[in-house]
Amino acid sequence: GELLIFLQGLDNVKDFQALGCNVWDANAQADYWLKNPHYLGREEEGYLGRIYGVQWRDWRTGPEFYAYVDQLENLISEIRTNPTSRRLLVTAWNPAELHQMALPPCHYSWQVIIEQETGKMHLFWNQRSCDVFLGVPFNIASYALLLSLLARITGYTPGTVTGFLADVHIYENHLEQVQEQLSRQPGTLPSLELFSIDSSTQLWYIEPDQIKLNNYTP
Repeated sequence: GELLIFLQGLDNVKDFQALGCNVWDANAQADYWLKNPHYLGREEEGYLGRIYGVQWRDWRTGPEFYAYVDQLENLISEIRTNPTSRRLLVTAWNPAELHQMALPPCHYSWQVIIEQETGKMHLFWNQRSCDVFLGVPFNIASYALLLSLLARITGYTPGTVTGFLADVHIYENHLEQVQEQLSRQPGTLPSLELFSIDSSTQLWYIEPDQIKLNNYTP
């Protein structure tokens, strides 16, 4: 749900909730955000500001609302026309707008590399702050799904997902749960199945029912 809303470039907690994603609820109600001048005076309840997907789809290059760059659309076009490019990159870290976000991006940029010999697409992401127990597994799954979707619509095979992680930490209130997790035997990994997604599909119109995890046993 979170990834699909990012791909649509939406900015309200209600958009996430509509797809069953509640990970932004706390940020939407955080005291520091509700007192933020960028939030104050807005009639739109649940507004999250210029967060991840907004930067992916609507990076402003001039006065408000006048000029913008759709990084995601440009990326897909470049993959199709210039797949050997070393500039297949999307960033959410916009220094001019960090104060306009309910949460500045933790995973702040990602890049695609395509192996011409094998037809494999690889994805690399950068993350500045990493909650290794809860957040990082979530990020791995999200970027793996993004790679799978991007590869499917551009005609490539998903390859590897690599994260460059800084400030990797475990919170003190997670220590007991981490020990429990480490005591468990890993289960068999599920498989991802995509429905009705091909080269004619626009990434930002994909619906949750087009994505399925088979044999998922958390």
